[in-house]
Amino acid sequence: MSTKLAEPARIDQLAALRALRRVVELGSFTAAAEALDLSHTAVSRQIKQLEAHLGAQLLNRTTRRFALTDAGKQYYEASRQILDALDDADRAVGQHQARPSGSLRINAPMAFGTLELAGWLPAFIAQYPDLTVDLVCNDRIVDLIEDGFDVALRLTRGLPDSTLVAKKLADSPLLLVASPAYLKQHGTPRTPAELARHNCLAYTQAQQPRVWTFSSRSGGEETVSVQGKLQANTSVALRAAALAGLGIINAAAFIVHEDVQRGALTALLPDYPQRPRELYALYPQSRHLSPKVRAFIDFAAARYRERGWA
Repeated sequence: MSTKLAEPARIDQLAALRALRRVVELGSFTAAAEALDLSHTAVSRQIKQLEAHLGAQLLNRTTRRFALTDAGKQYYEASRQILDALDDADRAVGQHQARPSGSLRINAPMAFGTLELAGWLPAFIAQYPDLTVDLVCNDRIVDLIEDGFDVALRLTRGLPDSTLVAKKLADSPLLLVASPAYLKQHGTPRTPAELARHNCLAYTQAQQPRVWTFSSRSGGEETVSVQGKLQANTSVALRAAALAGLGIINAAAFIVHEDVQRGALTALLPDYPQRPRELYALYPQSRHLSPKVRAFIDFAAARYRERGWA
């Protein structure tokens, strides 16, 4: 007659790891049992089952104290990293599922914030009623952490090295425009080279305000150095100057598209397109992106993916 071997006691290894960590960090089985809402006996049993499972002694016990063995030290350090990773994963999922709330502080360029972002921001706020938004628009580069911003929007061609996290949201087309009155008086440029003879109004926040680059008909690039009587650090002022007939501006399409549609400005050099600027969302690095920032970035990305620019 054969004898059936007894199966080893099942062990909840995760619970045993948590018990070991509490015992080591709190310094006693009694304190660990209280923190885990278990009995002293249950905690002791979990540790003994873990040792049996591993085939190694983790703790040297006396009547009043204990000490980790060499194997116990190695196992404790490894298990602590595992538990930390699991706790981080739990928090990350919890934050992702949490409903965005509190105050969201956004920084954006003046023209983008007033002419573009203001158009779809109300829909975002309506979708997240527990959130309040503080929008600050200016054309200077702010320090997100020092100035207390949760997220910043930037229109640029390439970003400098930074500790900030950057997510590209869309490409922002450029339009070269002037008023019909200006063109009637000074003529309409037919090639980029002819811009050198015109009053070109420069946006000083661009990397090279007085150097404009176009795609040529041959597929290469054509660069021209321009001059003009006005430069400004906000495209809103340049748009107003162009509408007044002062000169030619090179502006993001969202700034001037309505003026072009109604005939107040005329788009120039349609055969010489320009490389678009890129719209980025920037936010400080953190182990887990907060629900409010994640919601804003996801909303913006979906908006431009589905609808593009106006």
